[in-house]
Amino acid sequence: MADAWLIAGLGNPGEKYARTRHNAGAMVVDILCERFGVALKKTRFVAATSAEARTGEVPLLLVRTTTFMNESGPPIASVARKRDIPTERVVIVHDEIDLPFGALRVKFGGSTAGHNGLESVVSAFRSRDFFRVRIGVGRPPGRQDPIGWVLSPFASREREDAAVLIQDAAEATLALVTEGLASAQDRYNRGGFRDG
Repeated sequence: MADAWLIAGLGNPGEKYARTRHNAGAMVVDILCERFGVALKKTRFVAATSAEARTGEVPLLLVRTTTFMNESGPPIASVARKRDIPTERVVIVHDEIDLPFGALRVKFGGSTAGHNGLESVVSAFRSRDFFRVRIGVGRPPGRQDPIGWVLSPFASREREDAAVLIQDAAEATLALVTEGLASAQDRYNRGGFRDG
């Protein structure tokens, strides 16, 4: 049997944040749960919810933390350790303001670009060697504060595109674990919606 992969979607807990840009990663995990007909359940002794699924021959552990974004690393690392999943079979799905809205990037390792959720994951694993699916939410217009921007919902005119983006990020994540990094990058890495 193939080795299990852990897919964690970063976000903040609670209804207030459910549809915000910062929760794009968490939305991907929700979509994957829907697709596989599974429900996230509380993980014992860890501030996380998880569900088991399978894509083809590959077992998946879908994870969302119940902590805020900047504390998401320790629960994800705890779940990975409990299940003997090494960092090189961990995929962190997250929003990225340094990518234009609609862009997608699948990558392995590298810098956190100051993303608090990623910083927390790197610190908890003591390693940068995990996969990331980066979801471009774009930078705020004008002088708007980036924190206020990521904690606000997608604008009504963006919602249709955002739904496509989250769906594509879910597909990219599954391609990564079933086909490998190069294939997922070839098929899904792209610029933003406004890039023509």
